[in-house]
Amino acid sequence: MAPAPPKQLLPLLLFILVSFTCIWLFSLTASNRSAQIQTQQLQIATQTPGPNFTFIVKLLTFNRLSSLSRCLNSLSKANYDAGDTVHLHVYIDHFPLDSRNDSAELDGKLSVSRQIVDFVDGFDWKFGEKLVHYRTSNAGLQAQWLEAWWPSSDHEFAFVVEDDLEVSPLYYRFLKAVILNYYYNASNFSPSIYGASLQRPRFVPGKHGNKMQLDGENQIFLYELVGTWGQLLFPKPWKEFRLWYDTHKAKGMKPFLDGMVTTGWYKKMGERIWTPWFIKFIHSRGYFNIYTNFRKERALSVSHRDAGVNYGKTAGPDSNLLDENSLDFNLLELYPLNSLKWYDFCFREVLTNRIVRSSNNLGFVLHSVQEKNSVVLVSIYRTPENIVRNILCHFERLDIRNYVLIGPHSPFLLDLSRRGHPVIDASQFSDFSQLAKSINFQDSTVDLIKEILVKAYATKKSLELGYSTWLVDGSTLPVSGDSFSDSFSSAGDFYIGKTTRLIFVRSSSSTLKIWTDDFVYNAASLVDTLRKESVSHDHIIFYGVEKLLEKQNIKYNSIEDMQLALDIGTVRANQTSFDTKNRFIFWSSETELDVIKRQLAHLDLWVVDSDSSCTGVFCHKS
Repeated sequence: MAPAPPKQLLPLLLFILVSFTCIWLFSLTASNRSAQIQTQQLQIATQTPGPNFTFIVKLLTFNRLSSLSRCLNSLSKANYDAGDTVHLHVYIDHFPLDSRNDSAELDGKLSVSRQIVDFVDGFDWKFGEKLVHYRTSNAGLQAQWLEAWWPSSDHEFAFVVEDDLEVSPLYYRFLKAVILNYYYNASNFSPSIYGASLQRPRFVPGKHGNKMQLDGENQIFLYELVGTWGQLLFPKPWKEFRLWYDTHKAKGMKPFLDGMVTTGWYKKMGERIWTPWFIKFIHSRGYFNIYTNFRKERALSVSHRDAGVNYGKTAGPDSNLLDENSLDFNLLELYPLNSLKWYDFCFREVLTNRIVRSSNNLGFVLHSVQEKNSVVLVSIYRTPENIVRNILCHFERLDIRNYVLIGPHSPFLLDLSRRGHPVIDASQFSDFSQLAKSINFQDSTVDLIKEILVKAYATKKSLELGYSTWLVDGSTLPVSGDSFSDSFSSAGDFYIGKTTRLIFVRSSSSTLKIWTDDFVYNAASLVDTLRKESVSHDHIIFYGVEKLLEKQNIKYNSIEDMQLALDIGTVRANQTSFDTKNRFIFWSSETELDVIKRQLAHLDLWVVDSDSSCTGVFCHKS
């Protein structure tokens, strides 16, 4: 047996053993990280976007040579997949020509410009074509962005960077994965997405918007706001924006959007900046941008916020650059689009594509919108599109969010659901046959029968869930955020307005015994009778409910007798306010659209612009 080591050697042996263990663990961690990165690279390398795929880096620069050098070097050190071609287009803006500059100052500016041109000319770009555009006059930041790209095909993508940016070596593989998963993958594609930003999200442009709070689990999310610190642009939305911009600029329009901080920027800086234009466009179209949410304030692009148009003096890096050494998660693990969260300019979550086509998901949607056990069902049948949009903008301004739209199947209805408005597609409601039972109807009335059945059934379902329910026609508008509150006396649970096209039913044990499946069936069965009595389609549900209640000797209250609604035709020329009793304003279906718009504008109730989008962003604290 070997002799035991002397006691004085034990601490030394322990130190050596611990040191060896630490080195081994570090090597294992490093190898695991390397293996993780290689695995991620293999994941992306096994997918191909097709032969027409084109990726172009659009670098915008002016007079910051050190910034440009840092940006170009970071781009050239990125990991580009073997066989991929990545083009580099550099746009060098010229300094403003000012006759007040003395000779020495002019020579200094010329010297800086030539240093930048010489540096770009001599820069070695190995990954594709290098194109240099040196302007002859000062274009400014807006023109630098807007004139940098016109996509040559639907497979060409632009990654726009300003010269004070520094990108991660991982940036390209991430963006390529985004393109593959959210542009080329049909199951994950949405026409609502216009690109992806690599900057760390921090800014909420809507005044009084929510504080940006994201949990660490949401690595990817969607947000309306454009990110100028490393923005990937998809071709179709960018073309659409450029044409929209041309039209609005040519007609002398301004990108004003009430309630947005960016409108104040535009009023101060004018055409020196471009983002207010794009934000206005995005708002009108309901488009979204992909963002990353990495812990520890990390991002794939970092702005050093050097002195320039946006900053009077250098502010320093806004984030920590994510690279191979700090990568501790699967960067390329991109989730299905339907599992991602979407946020508007107020950083309020947008629930997209809530379309009810059967009784199975009706309850879920009603529950998702109800507030204070109350639901508002809004019929948009035979309602002009810009009237519907005005209703929705008005709801947003009043913070009315407990509504569901009911209408026939149409691209417009689908677009509303895409933008986050819950809808019931009555034309495709799969329970129609079961609800209709043995109703005898002609082909010419089938759509009307469906309309009445779905309205009556949705009301029944809402009542069963314990929600007091309003049924409102698209020609009726609330005048305040409290218009739909249940402030009625306890006398009676039914309130009907045949002329104003309003119904309110309080959820109670007694109403549940009345508004049954038979009630729904009987309401639809009255269609032919009411048509013979010359009741218009918009009024049938309201006349039908009244007839059924009277037949059962059930008391109801008349909204007309209570004077809750004001006829738009009776509004005086100098009238700008409402009687305290008036909770709604309405108009007949025969009223001309121009008259409706003029009267509502006079009362400050018309809040859509020439694009039929809201004139402002109305944020309310969640």
